[in-house]
Amino acid sequence: MSSVGIGQRPQNRRQQVVKFLWIGIWLAYLSAPVGDLLHGGHRPGVQVLGWIGLVAFVAWYFALVFRTGRGETNRVVLGSVAVLAAQSTVLSLTLGREWLVLFVYVAISSGAALPFRMARWSIPVVSALLTGVALAVPGGTSFLAGLLFPALLGGFSMTGVRELIRTTIELREARAKVAHLAANEERLRLARDLHDLLGHSLSLITLKSELAGRMLPDHPEKAAHQVADIEKVSRQALVDVREAVSGYRRPRLAAELAGAEAALATAGVGAEIPADPDLTGVPEDSESALAWALREAVTNVVRHSGARRCTVELLRRQTLDGPVLELSVEDNGSGGSGDGPGNGLTGLTERLEKAGGTLEAGGTRHGFRLVARVPAGSAADVGSAS
Repeated sequence: MSSVGIGQRPQNRRQQVVKFLWIGIWLAYLSAPVGDLLHGGHRPGVQVLGWIGLVAFVAWYFALVFRTGRGETNRVVLGSVAVLAAQSTVLSLTLGREWLVLFVYVAISSGAALPFRMARWSIPVVSALLTGVALAVPGGTSFLAGLLFPALLGGFSMTGVRELIRTTIELREARAKVAHLAANEERLRLARDLHDLLGHSLSLITLKSELAGRMLPDHPEKAAHQVADIEKVSRQALVDVREAVSGYRRPRLAAELAGAEAALATAGVGAEIPADPDLTGVPEDSESALAWALREAVTNVVRHSGARRCTVELLRRQTLDGPVLELSVEDNGSGGSGDGPGNGLTGLTERLEKAGGTLEAGGTRHGFRLVARVPAGSAADVGSAS
């Protein structure tokens, strides 16, 4: 049978029945008023009025407990508790001491339905009212000791249950929010990967297509070679996209250096590219972040700068925060368009920050320069600084 978890409202009829039965168990303590109506020697008219009053009290009590937490204002809940207290007072004063047990239900419903800042006052007030009515009812003092403690204990216990339910609901909402944020972060990661992958590959395909078009009339063999390169680049882009979607894409710096040299040569940009970088001791996250930085920088040079020369440097440096690996890409072009950083640089900054690195990008006297720095491992792995 399905159950109702703490902090969850009944979602179907079966769960409503479970909650009704759980609450109904405690109605067994109404045996004293029921016994009084059956065997108390009251006149028939009084018995009828007593049964009506008891049923009205139980119905109001159930309505209050079942509606708890469904948006009612504290004023409405406090008014409902006051109605229960008034019913208990009238029934106890008119029918006798056996009806004093109703005040225990009033205290419990007060603790269950009101926030603690209000329940901490309403529960003692109900207990004080119980005491006053018990003193006014013949023989009520003999019942007072057995009812006052359950009223106080039950009422304040329900405030603890209410706080537990509230905390459980907040934790459930927090877990849902964390899951939503994790999904957003994964979407951002995928968007960055696709931007970096396709931006570079499509730029290269565009350049080679334009070059093949210019070569086609006079040099069909060379044009065919460019078309073959386009096919190769497009196939590799497809593989890269599949790996990025699967979450397994981790670019290597050596491969990106070779790709950068080919892309710059195709665009007619003179390039100075370091060969065979020594990446001993460099964490994979750092290498991957620098590889993305190189890809993004070269893509910007090819697509936006109009540069004729580009210099790429890769240096190890010792800083106060430890050894770092520094990648710089400088061109003599006019720089990117726009007043602010583009999506590529924004995503690249986020990548480097996750790897513990930093990014600097801006214009120089003769062009544009991008500098990316990442942690390079332990000091023992660092060679001489340049």
